[in-house]
Amino acid sequence: MGVLLCPEPPMLIGLTYDLRDDYLAQGFTDEQTGEFDVAETIDAVEVAIRSHGHTVERIGGIKALVTALAAGKSWPIVWNMCEGVSGIAREAQVPALLEAYGIPFVFSSADVLVTAMDKAVAKLVVRAAGVPTPDFVVVRTARDLVAVKLPYPLFVKPIAEGTSKGVAEASRVENRAELTARCIEVLKTYRQPALVETFLPGREFTVGIVGSGASARAIGVSEIKFLPGGDPSAYSYKNKMQAFDELSLATGPIAEEAAFVAVSAWRALNCRDAGRIDIRCDAEGHASFIECNPLAGLRPKWSELTQLAGLVGMSYEALIGEILDNALPRALPG
Repeated sequence: MGVLLCPEPPMLIGLTYDLRDDYLAQGFTDEQTGEFDVAETIDAVEVAIRSHGHTVERIGGIKALVTALAAGKSWPIVWNMCEGVSGIAREAQVPALLEAYGIPFVFSSADVLVTAMDKAVAKLVVRAAGVPTPDFVVVRTARDLVAVKLPYPLFVKPIAEGTSKGVAEASRVENRAELTARCIEVLKTYRQPALVETFLPGREFTVGIVGSGASARAIGVSEIKFLPGGDPSAYSYKNKMQAFDELSLATGPIAEEAAFVAVSAWRALNCRDAGRIDIRCDAEGHASFIECNPLAGLRPKWSELTQLAGLVGMSYEALIGEILDNALPRALPG
């Protein structure tokens, strides 16, 4: 697929991002910076945007944005990749600022980013829209463990982390003792509630989506396979960061079902422009919503969305072009 030409006139596009090296230099750990962008990603996004005829101005993270806004700076639109540092609303902080200043931006709005970050709230929203998702309980303190009545095995993870942080082989629990130990580990380590949900033993997929509302479409479905040496039960932090995973293009009825569930969830959550939905199958092979990533990574040949684009023959520049096609009309008068 060739490079798409955006119909909108050339624009100055601001670029917000959290550079991983900056946070490592401040003393953050590898895991704490796992969601942040490397220089390669920022360079690639800028080059791709420029390939469509636009001008790019790098802004940086939220503190740099605050300084620029206070000085009276503005942009017709901002390409936002900021993940934020702390709190369930961390991904929404930059979008909320831009919304307050009336500056359009690429990717989902602040309210959507908060909803998607809280995995329990996201599951409630998609379930209300008729999208299948595993049964779950939120454990906010150790006292909440008595409310967990779901049959084993169960799966435990932090309620608001990305990049599979807090997901490991020990996340799958087989009894009350393991459940208690894992929930306490999540509560202490991540200082946030634990999401306890029914473990789905079937195949796992990630679905790349481009577009908003009725125009949203799945660009492809990839199956996540776990390689020897990695964690066999889930797409864990170890599997993701140490390459104990392999993505392959999925086709046939199961891919169609996964895409349908994913797009339905995307629309229910009101996500826009581009991102990913993670899907897992139950024992009967039926697809269920697991979680949504409305601010998906864009590292070339590394991030799942860019890998998936490559699997379906879409170049990096074409992917960025489709995102621009969807977002730039928000910057136009009327």
